[in-house]
Amino acid sequence: MDRLEPKLVTVFGGAGFVGTQIVQLLARNGHRVRVAVRRPNLAGQVKMFGSVGQVQPIQANVRNLASVQHAVRGADLVINLVGVGHSSGAQTFEAVHVDGAANVAKAAKAAGATALVHMSALGVDKAAEVSQYAASKLAGEAAVLEAFPDAVIMRPSILFGQGDGFFNLMGALSRMFPVLPLIGGDTLFQPAYVGDVAEAFVMAAEGKVKTGRIYELGGPQIETYRQLMERVQRETARKRPMLPLPAGIAKMMALPFAILPFKPLITADQVDLLGVDNVVSDVAIKDKRSFAAFGIAPVAMDTILPTYMYRYRKYGQFDRDNAPAPIL
Repeated sequence: MDRLEPKLVTVFGGAGFVGTQIVQLLARNGHRVRVAVRRPNLAGQVKMFGSVGQVQPIQANVRNLASVQHAVRGADLVINLVGVGHSSGAQTFEAVHVDGAANVAKAAKAAGATALVHMSALGVDKAAEVSQYAASKLAGEAAVLEAFPDAVIMRPSILFGQGDGFFNLMGALSRMFPVLPLIGGDTLFQPAYVGDVAEAFVMAAEGKVKTGRIYELGGPQIETYRQLMERVQRETARKRPMLPLPAGIAKMMALPFAILPFKPLITADQVDLLGVDNVVSDVAIKDKRSFAAFGIAPVAMDTILPTYMYRYRKYGQFDRDNAPAPIL
């Protein structure tokens, strides 16, 4: 394929689940990549995604404007993937999703970057009234577009793929517990494949779609939370009964996690999020602000989940031959 002139791209959060996919695509397209992370000494693996010297980790914290300015100095393109699932210490929703997003946008504009792609989340406009996470993401979008009007905002649904945070967690729970809690069982979701989302991000950074717009990225299948849990059980060859939990009880169960010194399994805010549908809006479809804008035919869960969910079966990889065949 025709390659664009190599650019210098700064990717904030480039060592994470989505970021590593994006960095590999950028390197494959010939770009030089700075992977901006809080702890570059723990992100050495990103150097292997390109040729010698093509990909380099650099220290930056979106809460610290000076470090952000240093990370984007001389960058042609900027991508911000930084987000937190729960507030903890200095890493609050406001500090990361709003102030941090604004820092990146302002610094990118001042540095003369020609493109900024910012990660938000699908459904935040609908969930902002009930969820602090969603409200902060929505406010972050506004802050980005105010500072960098030509930015591209991406709202992906929950993601699947090797190393994802949702299906792997559900698989682990199905292996550990005899009963699975079901919160918001009728809520609709539209999971997207991480490879498709990464491709869309790179295309947006390279100027292949209209800028100053918000794109909603969802996969080809819409399923309820209950159906997703049933899918997990099929992939893991488990038959765990599911226990529906009212939101009030689920929030009470989440309270102890708020005071424990490790990442919570679920928070009260996430319980509220599970009550709001997470699908691409009709307006986005009509305006072609979905995968269609990128010419991407999104991959189905049936194709990808069997390639890694077998690990949660009783005998792990030795049960792989009995896993459901991918639907091609």
